[in-house]
Amino acid sequence: MRTATARLHRIPFLLLWGSIVLATGCLDNTRNDDSPEGTIDTQHTQGNLVSGINAQAGGSVFLIGSGIYDITGPAGEITMMGFAVSDQKTAGIHMRLRSRAFVIGDGAKRVVFVSADLGQLFQMVKLKVSEKVAANPELAQYYNTKNILLSATHTHSGPGGYSGYFMYDATINGFVKQNFNAIVDGIYQSILRAHQNVKPGKILVNEGTIDGCGGNRAEEAYNNNPAAERGRYDSITDKTMTLLKFVGLDGEEIGMVNWYAVHPDSIGPANKLISGDNKGWASYLFEKDKGTDYLASKTFVAAFAQSNAGDVTPNIGFGQAPPDLTFEKNKSLENAVLKQYNKAKELYNSATKELTGSVDFRHEWVDMRTLYVASAGTTTCAAGMGASFSAGSPYDNPSPSPLFPNGTTVDSIQWSEDSGKAALSGFLGGIFAFAWPATNNAAYKACHAEKPVLIPTGVAHLNINGPTMTPQIMPLQVLKIGNLAIAAVPTEVTTMSGRRLKNTVKTELASVGVDTAVIAGLSNSYASYLATREEYAKQWYEGACTQFGPNELSAFQQEYAKLSKAIVSGTEVAAGPTPEDVTELTVDLTPKVVLDDKPLDKDFGSVITQPAASYTKGSLVTVQYWGGHPNNNLQTQGSFLAVERLVNGAWVAMAWDWDPETTYRWERSGISYSKITITWDTKNAAAGTYRIRHKGHWKSGWTGQISPYEGVSQSFTVQ
Repeated sequence: MRTATARLHRIPFLLLWGSIVLATGCLDNTRNDDSPEGTIDTQHTQGNLVSGINAQAGGSVFLIGSGIYDITGPAGEITMMGFAVSDQKTAGIHMRLRSRAFVIGDGAKRVVFVSADLGQLFQMVKLKVSEKVAANPELAQYYNTKNILLSATHTHSGPGGYSGYFMYDATINGFVKQNFNAIVDGIYQSILRAHQNVKPGKILVNEGTIDGCGGNRAEEAYNNNPAAERGRYDSITDKTMTLLKFVGLDGEEIGMVNWYAVHPDSIGPANKLISGDNKGWASYLFEKDKGTDYLASKTFVAAFAQSNAGDVTPNIGFGQAPPDLTFEKNKSLENAVLKQYNKAKELYNSATKELTGSVDFRHEWVDMRTLYVASAGTTTCAAGMGASFSAGSPYDNPSPSPLFPNGTTVDSIQWSEDSGKAALSGFLGGIFAFAWPATNNAAYKACHAEKPVLIPTGVAHLNINGPTMTPQIMPLQVLKIGNLAIAAVPTEVTTMSGRRLKNTVKTELASVGVDTAVIAGLSNSYASYLATREEYAKQWYEGACTQFGPNELSAFQQEYAKLSKAIVSGTEVAAGPTPEDVTELTVDLTPKVVLDDKPLDKDFGSVITQPAASYTKGSLVTVQYWGGHPNNNLQTQGSFLAVERLVNGAWVAMAWDWDPETTYRWERSGISYSKITITWDTKNAAAGTYRIRHKGHWKSGWTGQISPYEGVSQSFTVQ
């Protein structure tokens, strides 16, 4: 068998062929060709080259670019997104959050896939990223809402407040524009870098299974699916990891992306440090192997993307997610990180099958309040959250305010109109009580069938002129990359829902060579969960959070089939109703930095607690400083700390706040003092002399000016 490396030996001939085709003027038709006469358009030239090579090589060469950028938000006093625990507020950094972008083209069309270390990928983020792309002529000629796919990993250890819709910002105390802007700009910058790094290359695909990494947390609901259907699969979770390996025609390793279904909530709600959880850590390990430079504009990028993990927990066998940030104390974290990382390495190193074929895409906006579902003979429903939503899910995030148990239906003895109204009035401080009158509509209640609607998010408004509590117009999207299809789904997709969607897309695209499909969960927007009709009937947490009623999955299958058929026929799909921009209608009640202060006899950056003179390898080094509030400056593409080693008489940084062996912790002392505690686990350190540097910013209470400061510890040795 000829390997992928052997195939690359054909490059000189193919490059020659590409240059001949370039001379004949073959075009990349995704571009509006308005470059000034006499200039050389590198992007256009590469498109011509790929078109020419593919004319000879059967469509196995693609334009490929990767880019990575920092999207870490406010590290102080912002409630985290995922567990809905109001006192889980950011207080430092365990690992920085990243946006990982990949541009893929065939010389005629291009697509962008982004995996971001976020809890959710909210609709306003997609809209604003698309606006920034449209405002850049360099990007606008190639990319837009239709061919940009943004997906969240679903870490539960990042700051919230970046939705714009009341349901998702309420527990955060509002819309945090600083966090929103950091996310939007970081994703945009990662796309820009991926675009600027494009080059001809190959995409190798590989698949394998991971055992013992995830368990089904809603087994009773899963078992309500038809026995014959369940019998076709050997597991009650989707164990498949699908991996793409990107390699330039010159042999350069460009990046990797894989899709695997497991929740990144190995770290529990007692944690207050920003972290990418198991998927973020797996990405870090893979990138470290490849020498990734997080500050470079061009570097290797490894994304561990999310799939149909709606009912898949990493914590079965380990209990509820512990808050600890070390493998020694959090075996769920160790297990999920290492099993994903090791399987990805195995698949990457053994990948030989090339993707071949064209690149294409279809996208539509769908109003899910009124979508007619032909197979059901009825429509979907305006969104609503069921009573069992309040229970949360076992193993991962039991609700801090449980009102009804999992499995509560309209016929349950626990449920009545009076009990629902009374429960909602006290739920999370009664912040949703205003919505209760909207549940009185008989047609609305009937539409949701078994689900007793607790919060009518699709019909209730915080104020008469404001938006509904959650978005009702959903973006649905299919990308085709050679013989691989990606279904971008704006929900957390359960195991069986994902299997049905993948089968739908593969069936429709089989005639154009697609033999592999993946679910990109939490993509482009967020509408909570997507359960099968049978799972919905049981009204466990995932079914209660299936917002648009019992026929939502059938509706999605119908629309993804339509998008796939349009790719096959080469026809366009109507854009659908564009959702409104709600970002200017938001409120923010989160705490703001008024001023920073410190003891009169100290400077910002002064060391409170110095390190010991010497440590044995494996010890924990701790240094504490007088500092400023982390929200004064996010240190984007930077670091709040550096572990420096003395090398040939010069201090060289060896570790930063994105390395998991370090932690940066912020705590308020008194009214306006900040204490910064930095720790470094020396288990991987070489013997030598070290010191720890802290960088931050402080805010003047007199002028409001924000100024930088630094502090450096005494040196110490590691033996």
